[in-house]
Amino acid sequence: MSIYSTQPLTFGAVTTYPLSSRKSKVSVRDFAKPVPANSSLTKFLDSLPSFLAAEDLRNVLSAIHHARKKRAPILWGIGGHVIKVGLGPILIDLMRRGFISGIAMNGAALVHDFEIALVGNTSEDVEAGLDAGKFGMAEETGKYVIEFAKLAWRLRIGYGEAAGQFLSHGMLNARHADSSVLLAAYKHRIPVTIHVAIGTDIPHMHRVADGAALGAATHYDFRLFCALVKQMHSGGVYLNWGSAVLLPEVFLKAVSVVRNLGVPLKPITTANFDFIQHYRPLQNVVKRPTASDGGGKSESRGYAITGHHEILMPLVAAALAAGWPRQSRGTKR
Repeated sequence: MSIYSTQPLTFGAVTTYPLSSRKSKVSVRDFAKPVPANSSLTKFLDSLPSFLAAEDLRNVLSAIHHARKKRAPILWGIGGHVIKVGLGPILIDLMRRGFISGIAMNGAALVHDFEIALVGNTSEDVEAGLDAGKFGMAEETGKYVIEFAKLAWRLRIGYGEAAGQFLSHGMLNARHADSSVLLAAYKHRIPVTIHVAIGTDIPHMHRVADGAALGAATHYDFRLFCALVKQMHSGGVYLNWGSAVLLPEVFLKAVSVVRNLGVPLKPITTANFDFIQHYRPLQNVVKRPTASDGGGKSESRGYAITGHHEILMPLVAAALAAGWPRQSRGTKR
């Protein structure tokens, strides 16, 4: 016999109800469907269940299609990893199809895209060069990436536009120019903004580095990016791919500038795509810009979709090209 003075409850008086009368969050109508061999991409995508990340993906792509249809901006933030895992051709094709209105890059993306355009390879072995002080000391990278900033300063244009202009005018023997996101964007007149923190990128170590030119070029691009974000009102989309710190901070400040100038920036859709979800993208891209004023239900939506860029971006691009999803099936919470 128990020594406790409190005895367990008996459940004889508990009331129940029929299972069929209960409102449930999960239904067989939303389950995944097996895909037959040799099925089309759209049949595969249609087979995805209507829950969690699969439904988030539907909603993000629906927002992109809606923005494209109403000619609202679709802005892409690109970290360096996106370029160096070979996704430049995917981005170039998305430009051609009208799914990119503007691109924000950090300094690493600029470096990798330039090196790809010039010699067809990038991403050095850091450990192999660091001990001898050779890491980041490739002559052409330092010389020309800094020259882009100086050109921007002289012409009073942005860093991204200057890079595209330089690469397009045949001043360099860029043997793989057709793989350059910068060059393709320039040819399509799609704004590219470059956002650098001085000291974070290898060209800043070179003897030709010019802090004044870098600062002026990247600040011009921040103001240009603010103008692009302003155009997101209403119905625009911002996608952050692979930048864990710099671009999420830039996006948050741009949102604040735009709202300070009296533009509500609603409704918008934001999404962070990365293989690890970090604090700043979750707060500064997904949550804060899409939150409601009074804590109620917001018109805007933010999504976090986790996966490797080299798999996720081609999947997203193929879905967009195929016109998927044909219609949204609503948001699951």
